[in-house]
Amino acid sequence: MSILSRIASTIAYALAVVMIAGTALAADLTVGGKDFTEQLLVAEMTKQLLESKGHRVDKKDGMGTNIVRAALESGEVDLYWEYTGTSLVTFNKVTERLDPEQTYARVKDLDGAKGLVWLAPSNANNTYALAIRKDNPKTEGMTAISEMAAAYKAGESLLMATTAEFPKREDGLIGLEKAYEFKAGRRNIRPMEIGLVYPALAGGDVDVAVVGATDGRIAAMDLVLLKDDRNFFPNYALVPVVRQEVLKEHPELQGILEALSARLDDTVMQRLNGEVDVEKKSVEEVAATFLREAGLL
Repeated sequence: MSILSRIASTIAYALAVVMIAGTALAADLTVGGKDFTEQLLVAEMTKQLLESKGHRVDKKDGMGTNIVRAALESGEVDLYWEYTGTSLVTFNKVTERLDPEQTYARVKDLDGAKGLVWLAPSNANNTYALAIRKDNPKTEGMTAISEMAAAYKAGESLLMATTAEFPKREDGLIGLEKAYEFKAGRRNIRPMEIGLVYPALAGGDVDVAVVGATDGRIAAMDLVLLKDDRNFFPNYALVPVVRQEVLKEHPELQGILEALSARLDDTVMQRLNGEVDVEKKSVEEVAATFLREAGLL
């Protein structure tokens, strides 16, 4: 065999070894996640937990709501944590008012028909909330969303910081304006990245901010959450959702994920979110510490 032939043979062998090794190490599960702190945390906790049980995991987080849902339905991701209210309104277009148990049962049934299995829900309810700061004369004394709506109807210019999605959602500003019979007006809406919402409110750049009820910055910044006195926002219980075919192939996932779900509630998620957003700890560190404290690692 010539030198060139031996070299070619060696290269081909090396490539084959790399390909075989790559196949052997390929992830058997892909965990999805959205693009805000709570979702980054639960995706990372899920990855670490599954890896501790012997699974090889590829994590694809940082996605928008519609993108990660489409990825689940197409099989690009195998599981992620979704909110019951999001599935109810955004994906299944249900507009009737349901209590938390009815909301979970409805999305479990509707998404089950699409091959998506909703496992046991956590007690973390990251519903939308509207926050104001205490030192703002324009919102002083407000305690409820109906009072904010009255201010808009009276022609007051209250600047509202929202995520990019909120003004376009039926379970967001569109439905809120219908339920409370007001119009904020485009000039009063300030869509921005969720990480900028809190500094904007604290710095006086806006008067009202759309936040998640389990966000750790609410307590840290001593913000006031306006009461949803017409009960517009549905329950947003945080729940692991798995493709049916994946659960059939890996039935152990149910017990693993539900063990984590059982340990999550509003207080826990506010604390963990705060450790990332306020104390500036890494998502990986916070996830690992919590899993150890919870006895899951």
